[in-house]
Amino acid sequence: MGRADARRARQGSARRAKPKQQKSVIRRLFTWKKILGTFLGVILLGMLGFIGLYLYVDVPEDGNEQATKQGNVYKYADGKVLARAGVNRENVPLSRIPRKVQFTFVAAENKTFFEDSGVDLKGTFRGILNTLMGEGKQGGSTITQQYVKNYYLSQEQTVSRKLQEIVISLKVDNKFSKEDILAGYINTSYYGRGAYGIQAAAQAYYGVDVEKLSVSQGAYLASLLQAPSQYDYSSATEAGRKRVKERWAYTLDNMVEMHKISPEERRKQVFDKPQDPKAAPGVTGQASYLVDMAKKELFAQGVDEKKFALGGWTVTLGIQKDKQQELEKAVKRKLTDELKPKSRKVDADAQLGATSVDPKTGHIVAMYGGAGWPKHYTNNATRSDYQPASTFKPLILAAAMENDAKTQDNLPINPNTIYDGRNRRPVVGGTIPFAPPNEDEEQYGKISVQTATNNSVNAVFAQMGQDVGLDEVKKTAVRLGMDGDKMDVKPAMTLGTMGASPLQMAGAYATLDNHGRKVTPTLVTKAVHNTNGVDEAQQLKDPIGDQVLSRRTADTLTSVLTGVVNDGTASEAVKNTDYKAAGKTGTSDDNKSAWFVGYTPKLVTAVGMFGEAAETNGKVRAGSQVTLKGTGGGGRVNGGGYPARVWADYTAAALGGDTGADFDLDAELGAGVTPTPTPTPTTPATPTPTPTPTGPSGTPTPTPTGPTGTPSGTPTGPPTGTPTTPPTGWPTDGGTTDGGTADGGTTDGGTTDGRGGGNGGKTLSSFG
Repeated sequence: MGRADARRARQGSARRAKPKQQKSVIRRLFTWKKILGTFLGVILLGMLGFIGLYLYVDVPEDGNEQATKQGNVYKYADGKVLARAGVNRENVPLSRIPRKVQFTFVAAENKTFFEDSGVDLKGTFRGILNTLMGEGKQGGSTITQQYVKNYYLSQEQTVSRKLQEIVISLKVDNKFSKEDILAGYINTSYYGRGAYGIQAAAQAYYGVDVEKLSVSQGAYLASLLQAPSQYDYSSATEAGRKRVKERWAYTLDNMVEMHKISPEERRKQVFDKPQDPKAAPGVTGQASYLVDMAKKELFAQGVDEKKFALGGWTVTLGIQKDKQQELEKAVKRKLTDELKPKSRKVDADAQLGATSVDPKTGHIVAMYGGAGWPKHYTNNATRSDYQPASTFKPLILAAAMENDAKTQDNLPINPNTIYDGRNRRPVVGGTIPFAPPNEDEEQYGKISVQTATNNSVNAVFAQMGQDVGLDEVKKTAVRLGMDGDKMDVKPAMTLGTMGASPLQMAGAYATLDNHGRKVTPTLVTKAVHNTNGVDEAQQLKDPIGDQVLSRRTADTLTSVLTGVVNDGTASEAVKNTDYKAAGKTGTSDDNKSAWFVGYTPKLVTAVGMFGEAAETNGKVRAGSQVTLKGTGGGGRVNGGGYPARVWADYTAAALGGDTGADFDLDAELGAGVTPTPTPTPTTPATPTPTPTPTGPSGTPTPTPTGPTGTPSGTPTGPPTGTPTTPPTGWPTDGGTTDGGTADGGTTDGGTTDGRGGGNGGKTLSSFG
C-alpha cells in the first residue's frame, strides 16, 4: 500500500469514528432513565407542591363582599315589591326553589355534580393551559368550582387564582353538602339585567317569585348563566336567540338523561319567552320617603345600621297599595291640579303631607310626603316644624275630662259646659296675661264646649287650658304621642303653637278612635334578614299600647268631633258622605300651616299643608316657613279647605263600599249622642237645690248618671216654657252659671254688655 492509500484509509476511519462520538454525548445527556427520573421528579414536586398548597390554603370564613352583599327589598302589605335598594340580590333557601328547577342548573352546567368530588381536573388543566396561552376565559368548571369562584374568590383569570379554586373546591366539597353548594351557586350567580341570584332573576325575567317558576322558565334561567347578556332573549340577535333556545333544549334533554323529567314531560315543554326588561323598583317618589322612614324605624328598634347596609333584608310595610295610590290621586285631584306655580309664585311654596293609619292595628296604610326625591327631600308626613294649630284643641278637652277639671266656677268640664266665647277675652286665673282673638275677630256669646269645638273658638280653649292646668295638658298630649320637647308650657300652647307632624297627629286621633288605647303609627310590620338561606326575623314592637285615656274620655271626644264634620268648620268639605266621620280643622298664625285630622271607625288620616319657600326671595331663604295665603288664587288657606278636601276625597276612595260602620261609643254627651234638653237658665244667686255635690259657691255640679252621662238634676223631658229672665251679666271667670246646654247654643240668646277686651297687643292665634 502506498502512502496515498494509507492516508485515505486513516481519513475514512476518522470520519466513521466521529458519528459514534456524537451519539454517545446525546445518549449521555438524554438517557431514558434521566428522562423518566426528571418526569417523576416533576410529578413528585408537583404533588408535594399541591399538598403544601392544600395545607396552606384554607376555606375563607366569609365570602367576598360582592357575593355576600345583598339588596334590601321593601314590600307592600300584600307582599308585592315596593322598592329595592342596593345590590339586586335576595338569597333564598333551596326549599323555596321548586325541586325540578333546581335540577335545571345541574343539567345545564354539571350533570355529574352529585357524584363528583367538586373538581373537574381535565377541564381545569385545560383552562390553565388556555390561560397560559392567552386564550381568555375557558369553561370546564364544576358547579362547586363556579360557586367557589363566585363566593370566595375574584373573577380574575390567573394561574394562581385557578389553583386556589381547585384547592378550595376540594375542601368545600368535603365540608359542605351538595345541597348547600347548589343553593350557594344559584344565589351568587349573575343572570343579567342587574340580577344576582335566582330570586332577583325570577322577578327580572318573569315577574314572579322563585316559588312560582316553571321547569321551562328554570331551564331558561339556568341557560342564561353561560352568557347572560348574549342570551337575554328580548335584546339578543337572531343568532343569539337561536343559541339560547338550543341551550334551553340541551338543558331539558339532559334532565331526561338524568331521569329528572320523563320524555313525555320533556315533549310538553314550551319555551317561555321572558318579559321585556323593566327598571328595578327604585327609591324615588313616595317610595323614597317610605324606605327612609322604614330604615329609621328599624334602627330605632335595635337593627344595626352596618348590618343593614350589607343587605339581605326583606322589609314588609303596612302600606296598602290601593290606599297609597288613592292618597296620591287625592292630592293631585284636590290640590296640585289647581296649583299654578309658574304664574303664581305662592303656589310653588305649598307643601302637603299626610299619614293614614288603621286604628285597630296601628299600621300606616298610606303616606304622602311630597314631590319625592330628588325634588323634595323632606318628608312632609313626618316633619314636625309646623304648628298643628286648632287640631290640638281636642287634647285640651281630653286633659280636662281625664283630670276631672272644673271651671273657675267649680263646674265640671264636659261637652255641654258653657264658656264665654267673647273675642279677645282675657284668660282668668293665669299668671301670664293672654287674650287671643277668635278667627276673623268673631264674637260669640255663652257657648257650649261642643259649639266652641265646632267653630274652633280660641277664647274658650284658652280659658279651658288654664282651668285644666297647662302642665296637665302637656302630660296628656305627650301620652297621646306628641313631642314634649317641642311644647313650651305657656298659655299660647292652647292654640297649638308647638311643632307637630301629620304622623304624630294621626297617632293622637287614632288613640281616640281606638277608645283610648295608645296607637303609635308604625310603618314596618315585618323585617326578616337572610344569611346563607337562613331567615332571621327581627322582633318589632306592637303599635298598640296601653290604655292612656279612659274609654269615656276618648269616646266623648269622638262624639264631640263628629260635630266639626257635621256642623262645623269641616262641614263644607266633608258633606254628603256615606260614612260616619269625626275630625278637627286647624289654621296656624300667619297662615303658615293648615290642617285637617279626621277619622272614621276604620281609618284615621291627618293632612297638613305647609308654606315652605321654594326659592330664596329677598330676606326669605329657600326652605323657610312662609304664608299660604293666596295659594290656588284664593285668600287664607283654612284647614276646612284644601286639607279637608284632600282628606274627604281620599277617605271616600279608600273606604270604597265599606262605609256602613258606626262609632261604638260610650260617651258623656256630645254631638254623637242624643242631646239632653236645654235647661232653664238659672243664676248663681238662685240655684235649684239638688242632692248632687256642690262646689264652693253652692252651684250644682252635674254628675253623669249613666252611659250617656246625662247630668243629674237636668229635666228629662222638653222644657215647658221659654226663659223670661235672662242672666244678669257675663260670667267674669269664663265658667258657667248653670248646668250647661246640650244643643251647643247659648242660654240667653244674646248679650247686653260690651264685648271685646283683651290686652290690646298682638297675640298668637289659632283658627279652625
